[in-house]
Amino acid sequence: MPSALEEKDAIREVLAQYCFALDDGRFADMAACFTEDGTWETFYGKATGRPAIAEFAAGLRAHRPGQSGQGAPRAIHHVTNVVIALDGDTAKVRSNWTTVQNSPEGPKIGSGGAYDDTMVKLGGQWLFRHRRIDRYIRPDHE
Repeated sequence: MPSALEEKDAIREVLAQYCFALDDGRFADMAACFTEDGTWETFYGKATGRPAIAEFAAGLRAHRPGQSGQGAPRAIHHVTNVVIALDGDTAKVRSNWTTVQNSPEGPKIGSGGAYDDTMVKLGGQWLFRHRRIDRYIRPDHE
């Protein structure tokens, strides 16, 4: 049986996999971090189920100015202050996030906020059942 430290490390791994997939535009891989009936709740709306999450994420990226296509500014997520409360095969996870991206003036903070997650362990793997994204820092154009 994995220790609490091993479980928390496995959860942190999912948080990182989610960010890499989202930043790389691999929306099906990002959605695979959720349960089959998981919900991704964002500033722009929400989606439930892996196909809907992937489609919603791709649509958001396609409609953001300067975020799609060749030569678009690359943004990366940074996740910090991760607090994990384990309860058997469920966990409540709270963390802060920021995105950093290139701009004509140089690197800048794109946006930031907090994640509020409910995670479950299914088949030995931790997945998001529900991810709510609070967005506190927004670009001037939003």
